[in-house]
Amino acid sequence: MPFYNRITSLHLDVLKEIGNIGAAHAATALSGLLNTKIDMRVPKVQMVSFDEMMEFAGGAESVVAGIYLRIEGDAKGGMFFILPVEQANHFIRKLTHDDLFDFKKENVSELGLSAMQELGNILSGSYLSALSDFTGLKIYPTPPALAVDMFGAIISFGLVEVSQIGDHVIVIDTTIYEEHMGDLETVRGHFFLLPDPDSFETIFKALGVS
Repeated sequence: MPFYNRITSLHLDVLKEIGNIGAAHAATALSGLLNTKIDMRVPKVQMVSFDEMMEFAGGAESVVAGIYLRIEGDAKGGMFFILPVEQANHFIRKLTHDDLFDFKKENVSELGLSAMQELGNILSGSYLSALSDFTGLKIYPTPPALAVDMFGAIISFGLVEVSQIGDHVIVIDTTIYEEHMGDLETVRGHFFLLPDPDSFETIFKALGVS
């Protein structure tokens, strides 16, 4: 039986707790960058099918800003952080103080692209650090690659390896709040965790899956 068929709500709760620990570290780093108090939460972690994953981003043809990186170390795989373009624009405008920044433009500024990659570094690095601490596995990210395209095109090549063992991935919801906006969401995105076939077993055994 594939490992993902043995994952229970308890195991997903553990991943959610790890996500919230990572989010707390990421919020501290983002607060410094934006010079305002940032709160981050991971409201839900779930295992979904490839078809369901497409729905999270508004469909395969929905244009998004996607950050992709490889996970290296004891458990290898891929990780995507996906944001709707308008939410990505909002964050980069705040970070660069450029109210005209727009990923939809043909000539996107290098500063804006670098800021988006830095966002990927902070979020993914914080989550993987928490996962590493919790499991005892040595896990670290490669430098992130950024693409603005249809979600289906961005995510497709990351599914090649994981599709060898099934048709499910781990989705980690992430919501970023700014202090002065109360409970109004400023950025809401999704992590898609795609362990390589051998790493699925490694990660979940470290999390207590027999």
